[in-house]
Amino acid sequence: MSFFTANVLTVFPEMFPGYLGCSLAGKALDEGIWTLKVTNIRDFAQDRHKTVDDTPFGGGAGMIMRPDVLGKAIDAVHHDGARLIYFSPRGKQVTQTLIQDLVDAGKATFLCGRFEGVDERVLQAYPFEEISLGDFILSGGEPAALAVLDAVVRLLPGVMGSRDSLVEESFSNGLLEYPQYTRPAQWNGRNVPDVLCSGHHGRIAEWRLSQAEELTKQRRPDLWEAYLATAKARG
Repeated sequence: MSFFTANVLTVFPEMFPGYLGCSLAGKALDEGIWTLKVTNIRDFAQDRHKTVDDTPFGGGAGMIMRPDVLGKAIDAVHHDGARLIYFSPRGKQVTQTLIQDLVDAGKATFLCGRFEGVDERVLQAYPFEEISLGDFILSGGEPAALAVLDAVVRLLPGVMGSRDSLVEESFSNGLLEYPQYTRPAQWNGRNVPDVLCSGHHGRIAEWRLSQAEELTKQRRPDLWEAYLATAKARG
C-alpha cells in the first residue's frame, strides 16, 4: 500500500530518485510504501528544440520558464487533492510541521524551477504553495525536492525501524535533540555522562529534556521562544 505519492516536474528527470533510491527510502520505494512519478517538462514544449524558457518582459538577466509549457505539464500530472509545491527563495521556510502536513495529505506535485524561475501567472493560475529550504540560492528546485521527499518518506509507516526515533528527534517537540552517546564509554579521555549509564529511566528522561532545552536556548533562540509560548498556552 502506498502511503505517499509524489509527482515531480523537472527539466532534469535523471536527477530522480537520486539518493532516494538508496537505503531505507529506496527500500520503501521498491516495496511500494511510497510512489514516485517524474515528468520531463520538456516533453510539453511546442517546438523541435524543446524550449521551456524565454527572455523576461521588461528586460533583465536570465531566462524565465514559459507558462504555456508549464501549464500543460501541470495539467497532465496534477490530481485534485494533491498539494502543489513550488520551491522558491520567497517561500515560507520548510519546518517539520510542514513535512508532517505533506505526509498527512498523502500526495503532492512538486514543480522544480530553473533559470530565473517561472512566469508569475503560473503561480497565480494554480494553488501553489511556495516553500524554501532557507535563505540561500540553489541552481534549481531538484535538490530541494529531494530533501523534502527524504523528510517525508522517513515519516511514512514501515520506513524507519523504530517509531521512538521519530518521536524523540529534533523539532518533533519543538526542541533540538539532546546529545547522543554510544560505546565505548570512554574515548580520548572523554566519558559518557554517568546518568546515561545509571539505568534510571526517569533521571535519563529528565537529563535529556534539560539538555534539549539548553541546546535550543543557546543555538536556536527563535525555537526556544516558540517552545515557551506553546508551553504557556497549554497552561
